[in-house]
Amino acid sequence: MIRRKERTFGQVIRERRRELNLTQREVARRINTSTAYIGHLEADKRHPSDKILGRLAEVLRIEGRDLYFAANPHTLAMLQSDGGGSNLSAWDELRRDAGLRRSHGIKKDEMELLGRVAAMGKIPGTRDFIYILNTIRYALGR
Repeated sequence: MIRRKERTFGQVIRERRRELNLTQREVARRINTSTAYIGHLEADKRHPSDKILGRLAEVLRIEGRDLYFAANPHTLAMLQSDGGGSNLSAWDELRRDAGLRRSHGIKKDEMELLGRVAAMGKIPGTRDFIYILNTIRYALGR
């Protein structure tokens, strides 16, 4: 898995593009964007949308979730956090708030998963649970 400490997102896509002997222009054409934008991505001056990430992963033949975590290292750090205990108040708030769960379409199996996440470490608030869930959904292609 790609880790931020090893290489930046820009370095990852530049190295892979070069491995595949592709120019910035060719990558830009294949993902329907500008050559300048690819240059900005490689220089870590821009952050790609999820749509662009998906296209880049396909063109560069990189696992989508790995590329997502390279572009969003804070997400990986949050998921790998070894916090000092669970924050039951945020978890309890999410469990009690049926409207919040309904508005985000959280299913029973996802609540079970989030319960395991809550047991892993301190989660500051319900918004963090939603962020984690959306990240997992993206990684699983949901």
